[in-house]
Amino acid sequence: MNHLNDRQKQAVLTIDCPLLVLAGAGSGKTSVITQKIAYLIQDCGFKARNIAALTFTNKAAREMKERVRTIVKGRASHGLIVSTFHNLGLNIIRKEASYLGLRSGFTLFDQQDAHSLIKNIVQAELNDQDEHIDMFQNKISAWKNDLWEPATALSKAQDDLEQMAALVFDKYNSALKAYNAVDFDDLIRLPVQLFHKHEDVLAKWQKKIRYMLVDEYQDTNISQYILVKMLVGARNRFTVVGDDDQSIYSWRGARPENLVKLKEDFPSLEIIKLEQNYRSTSLILNAANVVIDHNPHVFEKKLWSQQAGGDRITIMQCKNDEAEAEWVASQIIFQKLNRKLKFSDFAILYRGNHQARVLEFKLQHHQIPYKLNGGQSFFGKAEIKDVMSYLRLMINTDDNSAFLRIVNTPRREIGPVTIEKLNHFAEQNQLGLFESALHPQITSYITGTSGDRIHRFANWVAKTQQKLHTIDNPIQAIKEMLADIQYEVYLQADSNTPEMALKRMKNVWMLVDNIDYMFKKNEEDDGEDELTIADAIGKLILRDMMERQEDEDQEDAVQLMTLHSSKGLEFPHVHMIGLEEELLPHRNSIESDDIEEERRLMYVGITRAKKVLTISYAAQRKQFGESIDCTPSRFLDELPQEDISWKGAGQSTKETTQETGSQALAGLRALFDDS
Repeated sequence: MNHLNDRQKQAVLTIDCPLLVLAGAGSGKTSVITQKIAYLIQDCGFKARNIAALTFTNKAAREMKERVRTIVKGRASHGLIVSTFHNLGLNIIRKEASYLGLRSGFTLFDQQDAHSLIKNIVQAELNDQDEHIDMFQNKISAWKNDLWEPATALSKAQDDLEQMAALVFDKYNSALKAYNAVDFDDLIRLPVQLFHKHEDVLAKWQKKIRYMLVDEYQDTNISQYILVKMLVGARNRFTVVGDDDQSIYSWRGARPENLVKLKEDFPSLEIIKLEQNYRSTSLILNAANVVIDHNPHVFEKKLWSQQAGGDRITIMQCKNDEAEAEWVASQIIFQKLNRKLKFSDFAILYRGNHQARVLEFKLQHHQIPYKLNGGQSFFGKAEIKDVMSYLRLMINTDDNSAFLRIVNTPRREIGPVTIEKLNHFAEQNQLGLFESALHPQITSYITGTSGDRIHRFANWVAKTQQKLHTIDNPIQAIKEMLADIQYEVYLQADSNTPEMALKRMKNVWMLVDNIDYMFKKNEEDDGEDELTIADAIGKLILRDMMERQEDEDQEDAVQLMTLHSSKGLEFPHVHMIGLEEELLPHRNSIESDDIEEERRLMYVGITRAKKVLTISYAAQRKQFGESIDCTPSRFLDELPQEDISWKGAGQSTKETTQETGSQALAGLRALFDDS
């Protein structure tokens, strides 16, 4: 622990009481957590299998686990639980499924599955309400995170629309139960319900988890807070790390007040503040401190750095959003040449994804390589969803969503009319779609070749399912399944080019290899059980839902991302664009008089910068094809003006671009002179 400062060491060594570590941006919180895990194992007599460290992303969990393994050698770290909240919840549900009325092989519904199910309910129960499907889905998610039941939501409904949402919520929960399925929010909600109803099960998990650490605690919602509180129990041995100034996810249910509740629920709570920043210059940190001071605080802290001074913050006023993108691109070229930097040293941060469009055109025009964060998920590709739906149906034949996706993929000449008749048969007999297709009377109900085709398909599914669960090598069964349905031939017909078909099939084999790897190298979070094929599929679905295939390549490219996505990252040079009223702060926050979280978002953006921070805004911006006048963001006036260099006001865009171009040429000449 020699590399830790005094407060970091104090946070590591405090184990006999509940502990809140208020960790400012860039203050080395991950080092504290990993060193503390090592200290618990090596010096305090804790077994690794009795320690759980929870975070919010798979990437953070992997990094934490790898760091611990560099400190704790050999088998001493075996069984350590380092996972996301939802992965822990999935493991609890999987092991205690019988208490929850779930059968083995239950399906995990992703957001798209949930949306489709809600859409089906709305169309069946509520005529002409399709435009509210997204609202219903968001409401249901929020209610689940707040641990509300449909009856509670109905009793507290403020209007007819909320009453309808509550009724859909009830139907949705019933449908999930019928499908032997859970959704993403259930992964926390169901363990909390389980522990409330079965104290013996809670005691078992409390005995298993004897010390708990939680990262990014300000991002916990109500159900996550209660889950942690229940698991630590009366023992009260835990460390949570958080920063109320970086709470920017209220729209996902995060409650920064959970930090305050800790003191109420755990009177012996000790609080340690980490205020030394190892990332940014003093000037950048001063700007962050001054801005965030405009928010009310329960916990006071001031970031400081040993990196004295630093470049003044540039604020650029541009004529319009196109001129802003042009100026940012030319600045990146100039700074790269002048300071001999890489493109990957630069990040462009913005409030909404729509702001990236004009940036992309300008970066392409200037041949600046860039990486747009938030691309399509691997598991969102059509071919992967196809194969995953086959596997989901094989492990849970009640999964109607999976059945509907694959019943005619590849084409089996089973059309909408046949599916509608199958639905009628299922409703009349209170069966799932697969059970209905397998029913001996289905060929009498759906006459002719259509009934034969769907019955034949169901029989094939049943035989393949049996093979998948009984054969020693389930991977071989999956390969035989793909050969049976001639999926590669289907992709060749479904793709625009042979090369595209080959690429899509490679994705399928990558999926199969991933499942195979999970069986061969089972590194499950608690390191105890062997994976079944059902477990493997569930974990793959959850992995995708949590990280959407985080791209970790190290290509030399400018990073483009939203301010929300930038949290936890750092870059030498940061450009924050679109600092205008109704963008940052966002219009919705202004209308609801809720500016504090937008200010925290500004704070997060500022503290991503290590050396140079550049801010820009447009006097006019295009919306729906029309140019509208923009007002500079109120946050610009909150910055320390003595540390600001204002540009662009009264200067034409052409003059600004020419000035930057001249600077870039001067940088080029200097490079040639040095060589």
